[in-house]
Amino acid sequence: MNGISGPVHRPGDAGYDTHRCGYNRVIEHKPALVVEAVNADDVAAAVRLAAAEERPVAVQATGHGPAVPADDAVLVHTGRMTGVRVDPTARTARLAAGVRWRDVLAVTVPHGLAPLNGSSPVVGAVGYTTGGGIGMLGRRFGFAADHVRAIDLVTADGRLRRLTATQEPDLFWAVRGGKGNFGVVTALEVDLFPVSRLYGGGLYFGAEAVPDALGAYADWTRAVPDEMTSSLLMVLVPDIEAAPAPLRGRYVMHLRIAWCGAPEEGERLVAPLRAAAPALMDTLGVLPYERVGSIHHEPTDPAASYGRNVALRALEPDTVAALLAAAGPDAGAPYAVELRHLGGAYARPPAVANAVGGRDAGFSLSSMSLADAVDLAALRAAHEGLHERLRPWLAPGLFNFLGVHDATEQAVRATFDPATYARLVDVKTEHDPANLFRINHNILPRASA
Repeated sequence: MNGISGPVHRPGDAGYDTHRCGYNRVIEHKPALVVEAVNADDVAAAVRLAAAEERPVAVQATGHGPAVPADDAVLVHTGRMTGVRVDPTARTARLAAGVRWRDVLAVTVPHGLAPLNGSSPVVGAVGYTTGGGIGMLGRRFGFAADHVRAIDLVTADGRLRRLTATQEPDLFWAVRGGKGNFGVVTALEVDLFPVSRLYGGGLYFGAEAVPDALGAYADWTRAVPDEMTSSLLMVLVPDIEAAPAPLRGRYVMHLRIAWCGAPEEGERLVAPLRAAAPALMDTLGVLPYERVGSIHHEPTDPAASYGRNVALRALEPDTVAALLAAAGPDAGAPYAVELRHLGGAYARPPAVANAVGGRDAGFSLSSMSLADAVDLAALRAAHEGLHERLRPWLAPGLFNFLGVHDATEQAVRATFDPATYARLVDVKTEHDPANLFRINHNILPRASA
């Protein structure tokens, strides 16, 4: 069909429902057709078809971060594009568009090399990286987007372009941080790092210990080295058999650790956290890097999940008190809250400039709720109530973590400094003036702004 070699599904076809649905079911996509691309030529043909029919282009690999419904769009599904090629001498990898981090780890770990992957092995590597990429080695090495060597991109004119620091430099700058606003990425070339193991895992604290443990964590983050990446999740664990017995049905603060230095130094560094309060579970230890996903131990089954994100400048005593009041064990909040410690290499400019925002933030704060058969307006009000309590410490959120209620020009603009956003608009206006790529957290071209 029109030069497309992969399967094409229309409403009513057997594969349509399977491929229009992503991991996060909070949005139901109803595209005009779904193209299962098998290579870059398929992607280019799908983009040309969409342009000819005056339809927007949507892209989905895993569907972890939906923004707006892909209704009446040409949905390019990249799940068949799963090639990974490693150059162990150069310490680089070439990742096809549909690759998940577990696919990358399977071929880098045998060489003693690690990508700047995220916390979940089932998330798509390309969308994660082009949105910035906050991962398990980030405080040591920076955003994943900081370590992209080259990008293969199909632009709105249906052309496949290769982007590097010297070839199409404006697009190269914009895609690394501006995500899917400028075309469809068909491959990335990224740096790898000589990390074969971590000292990592989790400390799980019960409700009665959360105030002491959270306060200790806030103090602890002020002095840890860049090699220490950490986060925490405050959540009411479901009373289900799949949950570890000591946690079932309990409010828990899960403190996650990823230390890429000597294990004995990691033991010494986490001692104040262990001493802060008794833990329900302690899983800290030496991990081979292929088990990095066990640190956050995030769900892998599709679900409807509603999330919002902001950033915090710092985690001060008053911030801790406000967070406990809004999301602690006595708050009865309809959401879980995650804090990720930033700073370190995240705060430093990359060797090759990119559009990633949020470098001044001290922490990322995400609030998350299951959203099956619930009132999204009520959930939105609850999440915004959390933001209001934390307003004195808020900084702009991070582009990768924007949610379905952040798909506004104002919300997108707020994740970038004014000069960066203005330059992104310039690049968008030049390369996608008709806003073909708008099924996302959209950067508007100037004619539409």
